[in-house]
Amino acid sequence: MNDDVNGVALGIFVFFFLLVTAMGFWAARWRRTEREHTLDEWGLGGRSFGTWITWFLLGGDLYTAYTFVAVPAAIYGAGASGFFAVPYTILVYPLIFTFLPRLWSVSHKHGYVTTSDFVRGRFDSKGLSLAVAVTGIIATMPYIALQLVGIQAVLDVMGVGGSEGTNWFVKDLPLFIAFAVLAAYTYSSGLRAPALIAFVKDSLIYIVILVAIIYIPIRLGGFDDIFAKAGHALSQVNPATGKPRGELATGEKGQWTYATLAFGSALALFMYPHSITATLSSRSREVIRRNTTILPLYSLMLGLLALLGFMAIAGGVKVDNGQLAIPQLFEDMFPDWFAGVAFAAIGIGALVPAAIMSIAAANLFTRNIYKDFIKPDATPAQETRVSKLVSLVVKVGALVFVLGMDQTVAINFQLLGGIWILQTFPALVGGLFTRWFHRWALLVGWAAGMVYGTLAAYGIASPTQKHFGGNAKEIPGIGEMGYIGTTAFVLNVVVTVVLTVILRAVKAPAGTDHTSPGDYTGDAGDPGVEPDLPPATAGAAH
Repeated sequence: MNDDVNGVALGIFVFFFLLVTAMGFWAARWRRTEREHTLDEWGLGGRSFGTWITWFLLGGDLYTAYTFVAVPAAIYGAGASGFFAVPYTILVYPLIFTFLPRLWSVSHKHGYVTTSDFVRGRFDSKGLSLAVAVTGIIATMPYIALQLVGIQAVLDVMGVGGSEGTNWFVKDLPLFIAFAVLAAYTYSSGLRAPALIAFVKDSLIYIVILVAIIYIPIRLGGFDDIFAKAGHALSQVNPATGKPRGELATGEKGQWTYATLAFGSALALFMYPHSITATLSSRSREVIRRNTTILPLYSLMLGLLALLGFMAIAGGVKVDNGQLAIPQLFEDMFPDWFAGVAFAAIGIGALVPAAIMSIAAANLFTRNIYKDFIKPDATPAQETRVSKLVSLVVKVGALVFVLGMDQTVAINFQLLGGIWILQTFPALVGGLFTRWFHRWALLVGWAAGMVYGTLAAYGIASPTQKHFGGNAKEIPGIGEMGYIGTTAFVLNVVVTVVLTVILRAVKAPAGTDHTSPGDYTGDAGDPGVEPDLPPATAGAAH
């Protein structure tokens, strides 16, 4: 941690923070309607966002502060293996082109707010719906915590909070303030706040990366020198493992791990509740289709961002915590004023996804736990009030993760979160195309994937920790190392298919499908596609 405060960078950072705070509160007045006390309005922005707002919102949602810090940090620590994030974000867009428009159409028709709403309507199973909801909530919580880790990394490099001996409250006061402001404007404005702030966040990130990818290589002697220095540093033996620190290009032994991690991550990305919340906020099916064609621009940005990891190595950045590598690179390379802009991009890059994630988790609790199991007759206004309160609780939980536990704990839970959320894929994506899977089989398959994935991750040790030391383990029957989440997903699918055959053979009750084939292909304004319920009560639709 830097004990000397960078006043210029801090001033720029505070300016942008105040700007987005004002925008967050003003968003409550942006596109205000008479139905503001419904989840459709507070939690989905009135389902009214067009192509560009949705693009910025999804970009702000998926490419977070933790992405900004962690992807190049992974390359800084281990080399080419950290690039898995680039191919998986390339794979994901053709994939979501096939199913997200279908999810938007059926959700628009039936007033679904969450993926669990759809699963319950499709399979007539509260148990399966609850499993999807709980998985979404527990997978999202550490994700929010890691956004706060991104803010904390920036504050550390700027020297804010004092030295290690400073009173804990004073040291963490800036993070408390950021958390309080985030909680306040999310409570007040709902999804409209991150939608508006995303314009600033993404613009800053594009500017910073474009400048960094040109300016820093000039400072370091060009890309030839960068890759030469990075290759030499990564080839050095790590005393803790007795192996090279990393590699400039993925070797043959790591290819299965790399491929399965990229593939599994691509399947999982749009299973996260915040991804679906941003998707359902759009005003038409066509908006979703257009966004799947322009979102790859963010993948290009991510590829450039990943190169910063090599630049940090070549620039001689030395940090004990790899998460500080990129903020420290900016501090070392940029003039103070532009370092402030870069730090603001990371900080605001935490606020946008943290807001969307807390709203998404709150919507899951409200719709699929509170309404389904506690108060079935809850009114739209009561649902909204509960969701607002739960969004605060979720943020408090994330703050506890960051301040009360070692950051490794949050990272471990995020590792598990990716494994867990992937297990909802058969129920959600499978359900969008077929009713053949039996609801009980889907539930047992989900449980099998969850148990295997959790136990496999728990059993992995590393030089620094006894459990949850990695995300790769030998694939049973193949003998190659592969991503645990993908292996768990394959187990999930196999169990689901086998049990479906058995349950259909014995004619086990399959429940009632509350959707129809036409619900999956209609767009806003098409005859018969508008929600079944009047606008004043659409937020209460099952």
